[in-house]
Formats: sequence, C-alpha cells, structure tokens
Amino acid sequence: MTSSPAPISLAERIHGFPPIVGERPKVLILGSMPSVASLDKHQYYGKAQNAFWPIMGELFGAGPSLTYEERTQVLADKGIAVWDVLSSCVRAGSLDSAIQRDTEITNDLAGLLSQHSSIGHVFFNGRKAEHVYHRRVLADVDQFRPDIVYACLPSTSPAMATLDFAAKLQRWQAVGIALRENV
Repeated sequence: MTSSPAPISLAERIHGFPPIVGERPKVLILGSMPSVASLDKHQYYGKAQNAFWPIMGELFGAGPSLTYEERTQVLADKGIAVWDVLSSCVRAGSLDSAIQRDTEITNDLAGLLSQHSSIGHVFFNGRKAEHVYHRRVLADVDQFRPDIVYACLPSTSPAMATLDFAAKLQRWQAVGIALRENV
C-alpha cells in the first residue's frame, strides 16, 4: 500500500523589512507582516488599497503623492518609526489569519525599544500585531520599559472593511496626539 503524496502548500516563508526609524523616534507603529504586494514592491503598505499612506498623508503630510523614500523620511523626521512585529513567518497570501502561528519569528523589538528610549507610545496596526506582540514580546520589553503606552488602532488593510476611511482616519489621530504628548 502506497501513501499519497503530501498536499502542496501555497504557503512559503516570507521575510519582512528593516524598520523605518529616525534619530529620535517618539512613536512606533507596528504591523504584523508585509502583504504580498508590499513584499513585491519592497515597501511598507505597498498595496494601493491600503489606507496607511493616505492616513499618513492626512495626518503628517506623508501621503502617496510623495515617493516612498520621501514618505518614509517625513515619518522619520516627525518622530514616527514603523516596523512589523514579525520578521519572518509562513503564510499563504496576505491575510494575517493565514500566518502559521508555529512559524512566527519576531523582530528584535526589545533591542529597538532599548536603543530608542525616546519611544513612549507603541501603536498596533491591527489586532494580529497586538496579539503577537503581547504573546511573544511584551514580557521582555516590560522588564526595562514598563513606561510604554500601548494602543491598538484599526487595521489600515483593505481586508478590514468594517470601518470606512473617515472612521479609520479619526481613530489614527491618536498617533498625532501621542507625538504632541511625548515632547
């Protein structure tokens, strides 16, 4: 009796990007893992339908009319760092729900937060980023940075369709408030 071959998986190990970070960041925005479109473009939030850059444009002047390099520089200059909780994982497609939990490898967020003690607020771009951070990173960071303020914002992904752009923009204003508080 022969066994049938294992099903072919469309999932593959993917790797994220280095952080966008300036000299003295005040706020860190954490996603989960770049989408397929973002990985193809080698840009954070590279899918045209993702609301991240339009929101950054409305709030900080880092909108999609600028080149990617200009947008990232505007954020860095404003004190906004961007990274993902995961450095690598196995995922089929772009949805966070497709990430295979036992394959998650986190970025060195404790190292980043240790190196940049100016970061006072961490915002999660969606629940997956928040859940992985709390499960795999928070205990390490809390040992030396118990003062960080955390908040989860609605995902800017087009997959998060329960809120329209205006509602997402309204909630993301919390990043600007945190920047003003963390002078």
